[in-house]
Amino acid sequence: MNKLGEDYTSKSWLAVMALIAVLVAVGFIPPQSIGGVKLRRANILSDLVSFDDAPVANTVFEPSDDEVFRIDMDSVAGCIVAVDTIQRAAQIVYEWRTASDTVVRELPVVPDSVRRSPALVPIEDFSDGRMAAFFDTLLSARRPVRIAFLGDSFVEGDILTADLRECLQQTYGGGGTGFAPMASPLTAFRRSVKTQSKGWTSYNIMQRKNTPEALRSRFFVSGWVCQASAGASTSWTCTDFREHLDSSNVARMFFISPSDSRIELTLNDSLHNSFAVEGDEVVREIVVSAPQIRTLSFRVAEGSSDFVGYGALFEGQGVSVDNYSIRSNNGRALFWTNPSVDAQIHAFLQYDLVVLQYGLNIMQQGVYVYGKYGAQLDQMIAFVHECFPGAAVLLLGVSDRSVKTENGFEPMDAIPYLTACQRAAAERAGTAFWSVAAAMQTWGGMETFVKNGWAGKDYTHINYAGGRRVAWSLADAFHAGAWAAFEREEERRSHTIAQENVLDSLQYGRIRHTLLPDLVPEPTVGLE
Repeated sequence: MNKLGEDYTSKSWLAVMALIAVLVAVGFIPPQSIGGVKLRRANILSDLVSFDDAPVANTVFEPSDDEVFRIDMDSVAGCIVAVDTIQRAAQIVYEWRTASDTVVRELPVVPDSVRRSPALVPIEDFSDGRMAAFFDTLLSARRPVRIAFLGDSFVEGDILTADLRECLQQTYGGGGTGFAPMASPLTAFRRSVKTQSKGWTSYNIMQRKNTPEALRSRFFVSGWVCQASAGASTSWTCTDFREHLDSSNVARMFFISPSDSRIELTLNDSLHNSFAVEGDEVVREIVVSAPQIRTLSFRVAEGSSDFVGYGALFEGQGVSVDNYSIRSNNGRALFWTNPSVDAQIHAFLQYDLVVLQYGLNIMQQGVYVYGKYGAQLDQMIAFVHECFPGAAVLLLGVSDRSVKTENGFEPMDAIPYLTACQRAAAERAGTAFWSVAAAMQTWGGMETFVKNGWAGKDYTHINYAGGRRVAWSLADAFHAGAWAAFEREEERRSHTIAQENVLDSLQYGRIRHTLLPDLVPEPTVGLE
């Protein structure tokens, strides 16, 4: 037993010295990895002692068994072949028109010549003409031009796509926020549309193992499937977060009603309508047309027991950009969707372009070889071609990202290697490619993004301000492609006019010779 009043000062100093010795020793332990996450060296003497912790060159990305894509494209094609037969078996489209006149897109459209980004990063087109056809459609179609933007948390909440949508709608027409899910825990994060829902149980495709067995085969590329309870309802309200969001005049709602049901709709808080839906496994669509859609409410009044809701798509006569972002998805979630559901909804919408934005969850510091992921990208693009026939595909390269080193934050060394892998996959598949990292570098890179408040302090995720900059760069690339299409069309038109003038001249000569064969030719000016 210690005596009262004993002095412990000397023992305290010994404990402190022992602790310092342990910390110094820990500093000499090489960096370790736990669960695939690389830990930095704990070096309290970093100002005095430095270590060469450079990763071993040619480290290879090795996906886990769960991450390896195993997809039978023949079975995918088989699912899609059955779509036409399925859709003929039941009424699939229900319409509510509140205006007799249909708004027609104004033509011709001249591409935007103003560049918003510091330097143009062009789209690299390896396609067989599909991307050129998309730009032709962008300029000349008398219908909505639809873009499906599939990505991860980098574009979650309509980041980047909200500004891309605004830029394209300003030039090529259109309005509305595009696709909005029926219900999701993330709806409050999205500013481009206000969503209020009740009575739905929403399931995310990344947690599909926790999804009821009956719903696992219902997923669409949105990544969400919503199970209705009695009286389940959703209300969407347009916002002024970006221009043209309140300019939609068409809304399309998608759902599956295996049993007989009754749907009640309320438009602009004043107009009401209901639809009796005969039970069937097919995907259904309700189309609402109005001079302006400000609010729209959807309620399952009857038949909710096995009713599945996907969401609504708001658009006008012009460009529609649908954000289908899934957090933590490196692209593999595509293969957990139902190809038949994907193809049925595409049959309603007929997407002109599918954008694939992935890689943020794949890229790792010190990993330089991504051959296996490249093979997975090949299958992803093939899957998209099967489920979205006729659509052009644009593969985006990975975004810029910084990691903390003993010298401060520096660009992740794996960026050029994964970008090269993605570019090669686009070239093999005959699609288009655009480098997000290169575009961000024109703005100063991730360090500048964080410094200017355009990205989070994780040096990985951009915010709405950063998304606007990347969107401006991508919009510039779209405009450049559209200008090339515009110039091709102008050249073709000029050539046609020249040919017509020659034919008119020849025809005039024939008629003149037939009617007046003996007429003496007029003298040529300048000749004696």
